[in-house]
Amino acid sequence: MTFRTSAPVPPLILDDVRGAQKMLSGVVKTTGMAGSRHLSSLVGAPVHLKCENLQRTGSFKLRGAYVRIAGLSPVERAAGVVAASAGNHAQGVALASSLLGVRSTVFMPVGAPLPKVAATREYGAEVRLHGQVVDETLAAAQEHAERTGAVFIHPFDHPDIIAGQGTVGLEILEQCPEVRTIVVGVGGGGLVAGVAVAVKALRPDVRIVGVQAAGAAGYPPSLAAGHPVALDSVQTMADGIKVGRPGDIPFGLVRELVDEVRTVTEDELSSALLLCLERAKMVVEPAGASPVAALLSDPGAFHGPVVAVLSGGNVDPLLMQRILTHGMAAGGRYLSLRLRLTDRPGALAALLSTLSLVDANVLDVSHVRTDPRLGLTEAEVELHLETQGRDHCVEVAEALREAGYRVTG
Repeated sequence: MTFRTSAPVPPLILDDVRGAQKMLSGVVKTTGMAGSRHLSSLVGAPVHLKCENLQRTGSFKLRGAYVRIAGLSPVERAAGVVAASAGNHAQGVALASSLLGVRSTVFMPVGAPLPKVAATREYGAEVRLHGQVVDETLAAAQEHAERTGAVFIHPFDHPDIIAGQGTVGLEILEQCPEVRTIVVGVGGGGLVAGVAVAVKALRPDVRIVGVQAAGAAGYPPSLAAGHPVALDSVQTMADGIKVGRPGDIPFGLVRELVDEVRTVTEDELSSALLLCLERAKMVVEPAGASPVAALLSDPGAFHGPVVAVLSGGNVDPLLMQRILTHGMAAGGRYLSLRLRLTDRPGALAALLSTLSLVDANVLDVSHVRTDPRLGLTEAEVELHLETQGRDHCVEVAEALREAGYRVTG
């Protein structure tokens, strides 16, 4: 859906983003731009990946956090800062505070991935684990700010945060001046709002497309209503964009400057993450892969050259393992089957021989003989197979049926 209105633009302009860029000189990396031949062939035009996953702290969040904290008065700095985050914003605030000599306290959910907790501490923040969900963590951080006088650093709903994130847009125009479409993942909206402010001021012809996870897509109903709307629940693996309500300031900018907001499924996010790893050799978190997921789901909808922003690469290894398995299954590269066979000597070997004839690689076999659901002469086998695509999955299942096996799941 496309959303454009004539509502006035909130008070954030190109000069704010340029000022942020000067402030960030020597602090953040000018991250690289990598071409993707695979995505380019799908889209029918050049596709470039803006690699914010290679930024310091592993995401774009350092940009906004540094600009926000650098803009505090001496009295505010002396009081310290506080933030709430499950990962990327936490690390951005921690490092920015350390670089500026400001004391920082970061509240994180009790279940936050251990590598993210450890990294936040290593960047210099005092980490406090509180709450099972981010809303509880956020409330604790705000209570701490009220009680101690520390300045609360919002992850996206502040002009300085948005200006800092907008420096990504300035870099894109410098690195790819011929760009026609920029695709950005969207949670609260700080990154896409900042990119839109910078890019639309210099190149109003460039199309800005935001991407949300379908299970945490607060912008479509909010844009339809004309004001931020809170979702009843959010559910997505992409914790970097797992936000239930758009920020007030980003919302106004997105409504005025962003051309389109799309949604992608969990399967599409998994497939995109797998593609980034296999084809682009990039470790990208699900939120960072959301622009790639949008390109994969509807490649004909994007006019090139296209720049897709890989906004972050902080993904827990255990989550990465689950996502990659999910992505392989979604892409027809991984197949799980349960089937019944007669429990006699050589039966399992015959089954494996049938699979070898159709080039299915067996990753794991579970053989069950004692189950009340089974007949006296039956055994159940659960197979995990590596396959070559969806057509190959169909071929494998059909070969098993033709060989007389009863596939039960």
